[in-house]
This record gives sequence, structure tokens and C-alpha cells, in this order.
Amino acid sequence: MEAQKYAGSIQLPDTDVVFRNIRNAKRFAIDIGGSLTKIAYYSTVSHRKVLYNAEKDRTASVDGSDYQYESSETERLHFVKFETKYIEHWLDFIQKHLVFSKESMAGKSIKATGGGAYKYAELIQQKLGLTVEKEDEIGSLIKGCNFLLQNIPDEQFSYSRHEDPAYRFINTEPNIFPYLLVNIGSGVSIMKVEADDKYERIGGTSMGGGTFWGLGSLLTKATGFDELLQLASAGDHRNVDLLVKDIYGGDYSALGLSGDIIASSFGKAMHHGHMKSDDSPGFSEADIARSLLFTVSNDIGQIASLYAMLHGLKKVYFGGYFLRNHPVSMHTISFAINYWSRGAVRALFLRHEGYLGAIGAFLCGAEECDPDKYSWGENYAGSSGLQSPLPHPPVGGWPGGTIDQLEIDRCDQQLTFFPLLTHPEEYVPDAVDLTKDKEARDYWLSCFEGSLGSFVNRAISSQPNSPDSRERANKFRDKYLQRLRNLKNHPFAYGNLTVRSLLDMREHCLNEFDFPDPYLQQKKLENENALKLLKDHLKFLDELEYNKRQESLVQGVLAGNVFDWGAKEVVQLMEKGLGFREAADKLQARPWLHDDLDAWIQRQQQSPYKCAVIFLDNSGCDLVLGIIPFARELLVRGTRVVLCANSKPALNDVTAEELRMLMKQVAAVCPIISKHLETGILSIRESGQASPCLDLSRLPLPLVDELVQLDCDLVVVEGMGRAVHTNLCTPLTCDSLKLAVIKNRWLAHRLGGDMFSVMCKYETGIRKIDGVSKRAANALPTAAS
Repeated sequence: MEAQKYAGSIQLPDTDVVFRNIRNAKRFAIDIGGSLTKIAYYSTVSHRKVLYNAEKDRTASVDGSDYQYESSETERLHFVKFETKYIEHWLDFIQKHLVFSKESMAGKSIKATGGGAYKYAELIQQKLGLTVEKEDEIGSLIKGCNFLLQNIPDEQFSYSRHEDPAYRFINTEPNIFPYLLVNIGSGVSIMKVEADDKYERIGGTSMGGGTFWGLGSLLTKATGFDELLQLASAGDHRNVDLLVKDIYGGDYSALGLSGDIIASSFGKAMHHGHMKSDDSPGFSEADIARSLLFTVSNDIGQIASLYAMLHGLKKVYFGGYFLRNHPVSMHTISFAINYWSRGAVRALFLRHEGYLGAIGAFLCGAEECDPDKYSWGENYAGSSGLQSPLPHPPVGGWPGGTIDQLEIDRCDQQLTFFPLLTHPEEYVPDAVDLTKDKEARDYWLSCFEGSLGSFVNRAISSQPNSPDSRERANKFRDKYLQRLRNLKNHPFAYGNLTVRSLLDMREHCLNEFDFPDPYLQQKKLENENALKLLKDHLKFLDELEYNKRQESLVQGVLAGNVFDWGAKEVVQLMEKGLGFREAADKLQARPWLHDDLDAWIQRQQQSPYKCAVIFLDNSGCDLVLGIIPFARELLVRGTRVVLCANSKPALNDVTAEELRMLMKQVAAVCPIISKHLETGILSIRESGQASPCLDLSRLPLPLVDELVQLDCDLVVVEGMGRAVHTNLCTPLTCDSLKLAVIKNRWLAHRLGGDMFSVMCKYETGIRKIDGVSKRAANALPTAAS
């Protein structure tokens, strides 16, 4: 049986080279600039997926007879950036590796934008057999910018070299409009963007990247743009520029001018050229380059801030080859914007700003990428990070070195913000930003690296009859380890570094090497064992007095939450054999670390909730003996219950598909569950997640619409990943109950507790009235009050 499951041939994408999965490319777009070229293509990636046997209605078997693996495909967008001078070599490489011949591509087209779209059109058609369809450059930039802001978390950031951290990532708001897009190419174009299809060019200047590069070539020996930027990084503009204090001896207080403000760019050069009065060197080429960078940046910053204030816009995004996410360029632009707007406008940058044109051109006519039907997410396993290009061997005539690339995977549906967030525009899922917290960062990076061996072993054991499982598991280890070590030096590489992003990155790397669900057998075994205890456990609960039953139900959820294969110390206990009652005995004695249990029980004595949504965590005891009895109690009280489980596997967390199968078995044990499943009062939905954490800004649109229609008034979030690492301090407009056991000793101590400390956080809804957040008038006192 097992051998048959793995017999099917599933072709993995190339995982160590650029232009990954190029053989399955179905559509191309290209953005050709004067110095950099960006190629975009669309492919499908094969991977294993568990297919459950629907005929297995009331029974399941841990031997796997109720499921099989099938080949599934994920739609993926690839973006690769390289120097334009190598374009012919890259086109040869693509031609060589395409499945389709040049002749078979005849009649098909490639979308192209950028100045080089005209220059290289004939070469592209000659090499690939594709007709070049030129797309408007500005329209492509805006389409690409909208796509990134709407789909990639932590895409936007501000930069200040003198702050710690220098990079500050900003959460995406539900409505990204309006904003100003300042594209700094050879010249500068300033666009006001009010909607996906509503934008206009409102201004610009001829003083752009071309000015900096051109004058820099005349004034220094730098032979290229990047070399000029590096030269500027080493210079001191004060040797060239005339400052206010050089004229007035200090600050000009009457006009509010600091002595360090530039009074005249290149002002000192007019008196003595490259020599001081004593014939000593006055300034270097690096000083000239720095002064020139400041001259151009200050001009752009002043013009952009004036347009932003004129149109009442707070968000100004900068892009174009002048920036290239180079720290010196971003710093000078940020300083200029802040100075000229007196802090009223903030300069914002994009992690993937170099791909805007390529993304926009690709989206033109790409129905499979329709943002109204699907959402997309960054694939950390295949993307290089900010300031973190990936090493690459020579390809064709390209000498090798490092390269930037981005991969984005299509979600099965459109994702959107949870409608019950009190402040969706301020929502940040994560409780701790490791980019800012060095102590926590060092601990968690070390923790994830230390646990890597156990995940490699788990991956191998999950596919015992797959001949290459060990090889793939070792590749998973190498890739994830490379990412972790890069994050030690560049914690900002993929946005805010958090426990959630580290967990997600591990799942992406496991999926990359075809380990989609390493804990599948473990989950099934634990579900089977927990089901054997369910009938007696429900009988025990039903015999309790009302208040005592409410207390035992919450304690049952907490006891079940101990069973977590992502917690190292708990894993050691589970491997020795940990029972449900033993887990309950390990819980912290009351009062808990955060203890709102009495307030929750008091609320349960009032009228029932209309609709409760419960975001689930682990399989086994957590689900069967913890959540199901808890949900059953709500159902008995007349509350409609929506159980939300992961859309895709992560650790031993239950998925929606697994839950549907399991609930058939639960229904056979419990008539109450059976009845409410049949009537739809109890329903099972996907959460849109593939992580042990919960991002309430990326929930399936059908789920969101349903919860609004059902007038959901209670949200239950369970588990350390969903209720502590994320959403611990997230205010909602309805009541919420967050339950978790702290199963990491370092984290427990940091929160003021110890191993197995309990978080039981009950909060009444916070609604915005006349723009002011107010808790419900009948709110009960809680431990947090």
C-alpha cells in the first residue's frame, strides 16, 4: 500500500538554480532597463497532496487505507533580475531549457516594458520565437505596485540609517489607496494613484538617476552606477558642500536653520577646486559623489513632498533604478522628505521595487493571476531577501556570482482582512518583532537551528518507502539552515522577522523538497487514540455541575494544547508516552499567568452567543478531548459554531480536510455533534492558513462573508502559535477567548511564568464610536483590566 502511494512520478522543480522550473513556463514578461533586466514567468509546480477516501464514512485506519497521495500542482510566479548586458546569454539559456521548441512558440507573445523593450524586441523574437507586445511603462509600474501592496505582507518599509533597526516594516492596510508613486529613473515621474485603474502623472523633474550617473561620470572615474553609489557611500559631502555654519559660524536661529544644513551644494568647490589654501587635498572623488547624491536626492525629496502635501497624501512610495534598495540612496531620500515636509510625509520603499514593471507587464492579460479571484504569497524557499542576493554558478556567458529572485505562489482563493478587527489598518499579527528585539532574535534563531535535526528525521520517517527521501531531507536542511544564518546578519531580509515568519519559512522549505505533511501518520494515530476516550470524557463532563463543567471544559482545551510536536520539551514527554490526564496535571495551578476564567464563566451564565468561530490548533487530544467538548457546550446553549482549521498542513495542526473526515467519527460517538453537523449549525471551514500561527489579515473571502452574515459575536483562538506568538494583543469588535499553554521555558520566563504556564484571556468587544475605541458597556472585569 505504502509503496503504491509513492510510486507516482512527481517531478520536483530545480531547487538550486536560477530560472527554477523554467521547463514548465507557460507565460513570459520582461522589463528591460538600461542597466537591469527583470524577467517574469508563470509555471506550475508539482507536489504531493493527501487525497482522502470519502467512502470511508465512519471509520479510519492508521495504516493509511483511507487516504492516498496524488500529484497536485501549485501556480507560481517567478521573477529574476540580472544585468542587461547579459540579456543575450539569458535568452539563450531560456531557449535551451524550455520544454517547447522555438517553432512551437510561434504565434505566442511576451509582454515587455521598459526602455529596452524596443531595442531588444527583434532579439527576443529571434531567440524565443515570441512576438513582443509592448506595455505602457508607467501603467505597468502602478499595476505591479498595487499587486505587491495587496499580496505581500511587510512589502513596504521606511528607512533611517541612524535608527535601530534601520528598517521599519509597515503593515498593509485593507485599502492601499490613495498614494503617491515616485519613480526615479533617468528622470523622475510622480504619479497619484487613487484606485487600480485610476491614476495620473501629476509632475516630475529632469533631475533623476540619469543626472546623478551622468554628472558622476564627468566628475569621477566611476565606470558604472553601482560603483558610483559605492563611491558616494565612502564620501563626506561636508568637504564639498557649503553648510549654514560655514557662512554664519553656527545655526541660523532666526530662520530655524541648523548649522549642518546644506546652504549651497558644491559651494566649497567654487573657491579652491580640489585644493585647500595650503595646497593640501580639499576633497576626494568620494566626497564629490556624496555631494552629488545629496544634490539630486534633496531636489527629488523636496518636489515629492510638495506634491504630497498639495494633494493631501501621507504615503509616498519610491522606486526606480536610482534606489535599488541601496541604503545610502534610501537614507538621503528619507532625510529630504522628512526635512521638507517637516515630518508630515514619510518616504516609503518596497522590498521588491525592482520588479514593479515586470510584475505589471506580466499581469496584463494574465487571467490566471486575476487579483479579484486569487491572492498570492511570497515563497521564502525560492526568494532572495532584501540586501540578500543568492549565490549562483555561471550560466551560459554569465560569469556567476549572486542574483536576486522572487517567487510568489497562488493561493486557492482570495484572502482578506477579518471583519471583526477593531483597527484593521493597525493590525500586526505578531506579538514580538525579532528585527527590533536582539535578545529574542538570537534565542529563536538558535532554537530553530537546534531543532532542525529532528525535523530532518521526521521528514525521512514520514516517507519510508521513498528512495530519495533522505537526499531531499538533507537538501531541506541545507536550504533552511542557509536562510537562518543569513537572517542572523540580515534580519530584515524578508520583512519583520518573527516566530511566525521562521515557522512559515520552515514549512516552505519542507514543501520545496516534497515533504508536505511529515506529521500525517502521527496526527492520525493521535486522533484514533483520543477518539477512544471521547465517549467517557463527555459522560464525565455532563455529570458535572454547570460552573464546574465550564471550568473543566476550558481546562480540557488547555490540557489538549500541551500536545504540540513543535515544542521541544513537550516532544520529549510525548515520545515517552504522555496521557491526557498527565497533561492536565502539568498545567500551572490557578491563578494562571493570565487568568480570566472566572470572567468567562460569569459570561456563560448570561444569554448565549449567536455565532462562535473557533480557530483550531493541534490534532489528537487537543482537538478531540479539548475543542470538541468545548464546541459541544456552545451548541447545547444554542450557539452556532464554525470550526476553522488550516487549509494546508503545518506540524501536527489539523487541516480542514482532516477535520471533515474526523468529525464523521466524532458524530458516531456523540449524537449532539451528529445532529448539528447535519443541520449545519456546526460547520467546518478553511482558515486559509498553512502555518502554526494565525494571520487575521489573510482569511478566505467566503469565510469572512459568512461570519458577517451569521453576525459572529465570539472568537475563540487556541494554541501558542495563534494566541501568543500572534494575536495576543489584537483587539476585536466582538468578545474573544484566547487559550494557550506556554510550552517553551525561555518564553515562559520572559512572560513572567514558567513551563506550562496558562494564558486564558477573555475580552469583551471594543467598538469604534465616533472614531474612539470603546469597550462594551456591559463588559465584565478581567485579569487584564
